[in-house]
Amino acid sequence: MRKHIEIRWHGRGGQGAKTAALLLADVAWSTGMYVQGFPEYGPERMGAPITAYNRIGDTEIRAHSNIYYPDYVVVVDETLLHSVDVTKGLSKDGGILINTEKSKEEIVSLLNGYEGKVYTIDARKISMETLGKYFPNSPMLAGIVKVANIMEKDEFLSQMEASYQHKFAKKPEVIEGNMQALRRAFEEVQ
Repeated sequence: MRKHIEIRWHGRGGQGAKTAALLLADVAWSTGMYVQGFPEYGPERMGAPITAYNRIGDTEIRAHSNIYYPDYVVVVDETLLHSVDVTKGLSKDGGILINTEKSKEEIVSLLNGYEGKVYTIDARKISMETLGKYFPNSPMLAGIVKVANIMEKDEFLSQMEASYQHKFAKKPEVIEGNMQALRRAFEEVQ
């Protein structure tokens, strides 16, 4: 991982983009990294567009603002490509990860001429097959960890399992499904 990575998440209220950003910060912090994970608050409601952010690095983070020039963007809901400029300020040296069943070639025309790397993952399919419900945040979380090379896969999975055991202490039956979603996302991100 380079010195600092900045990530901007785009999703809709209720899809878990904020939760994924906070989980990423928690897991990175538990491995000794400096982190920030926070949502941009406004009139969010179920289904409305939301934005969340991460800063992750191996040195102290002194910036305390939204991220206007991210290294990576995560798009949890591909319908936002029609209404939100998700590539605004996005570095050509980073990339964009989009939850879609479409190919990269089908998506590129919706990215306002973005010339950096485009990654796709079908988080809907993964979450439906591993969790039985549409919770795209776990696959998207694993996808960005892989794409941005934030940490090694085994370290990430170990930390996430510990986090899920704490978070789902009263619902342990959901842990294995979430772990399967994370593992599959690492393999299926394109």
